[in-house]
Amino acid sequence: MKKRVTGIGGIFFKSSDPKKTKDWYRDHLGLNTDQYGCTFWWKDKQGNDCSTQWSPFKSDTTYFEPSKKEFMMNFRVENLIELIDTLKKEGVTVIDKIEEYEYGKFGWIVDPEGNKIELWEPVDKAFL
Repeated sequence: MKKRVTGIGGIFFKSSDPKKTKDWYRDHLGLNTDQYGCTFWWKDKQGNDCSTQWSPFKSDTTYFEPSKKEFMMNFRVENLIELIDTLKKEGVTVIDKIEEYEYGKFGWIVDPEGNKIELWEPVDKAFL
């Protein structure tokens, strides 16, 4: 099997006022925020362009469900479909849904602590 996780794809967390939070991070820490948060661009060891997303969500979001936690991690992965199949065989709780967009494929699992984890097979060139 190929690599599983290749990096952190994003940090997502609940906020009582996402706009105010984004503005604070922009004004005080210099994050280049937009309606989604801030995208950090970087290069991997092979020199490929990659990104990591930082995003505050409204405190009443249902996007993190079934987790009741205030945050969700997003990990970059190489072959989402193969990884999801492997994780199922290993007994990992998998949310049986795959979504595909021009910027990549997404799948979700739940860790033993009840944290929903988003797995992202990116198409980084879609952002360039």
